[in-house]
Amino acid sequence: MKVNKFGRAAILSPTQITLLFNEGLTKPRDRALFGVCLYAAARINEACTLLRGDVIGVKGVREVLVIRSYNTKGKQSTREIQVHPQLKEYLSEHHRCDRWHTRPYLFPGRHGRGSIHKASADRILRDACRKLEIEGVSTHSFRRTALTRMSDKGVPLRHIQAISGHKTLAALERYLGVTEQQKESAIATLDF
Repeated sequence: MKVNKFGRAAILSPTQITLLFNEGLTKPRDRALFGVCLYAAARINEACTLLRGDVIGVKGVREVLVIRSYNTKGKQSTREIQVHPQLKEYLSEHHRCDRWHTRPYLFPGRHGRGSIHKASADRILRDACRKLEIEGVSTHSFRRTALTRMSDKGVPLRHIQAISGHKTLAALERYLGVTEQQKESAIATLDF
């Protein structure tokens, strides 16, 4: 668990996700921002620096969002990720309420200049978690949660790698979390 910026970001439970999106993140912008982190398994900087045109088209929210290579951690390759129906709702709500439609960034910074800074996003999340009394969560928790959930559901690692943008399977495997319930289930299979 992450404490004071040390340790690994917690993997969120379904209950925590529901609490955060229904009670903690009160603004459409915040739900859309962290929705991108969760439903596209994006890093916070990748979400913060999304361009409006990479997500919003003339008919509204696109079916695929684009994370440009120069906004990724390794600046390796551009990723295209299918937009989950729940994410589409969050993005549509944000787009309807957004007063900065003429700005290039999907999540504009203060006074519409540049993009929202990842430190500002971190502060928004910390305030929501404090209000809900959820510990160990960081902006990276959404990415770890999404990738771990896909792995738990049997999605092939190569498919997860294409979404996450990890260069190697080894890097991705180090990233995935193992819950206490999974360890308990593994031990339970020892039926001799």
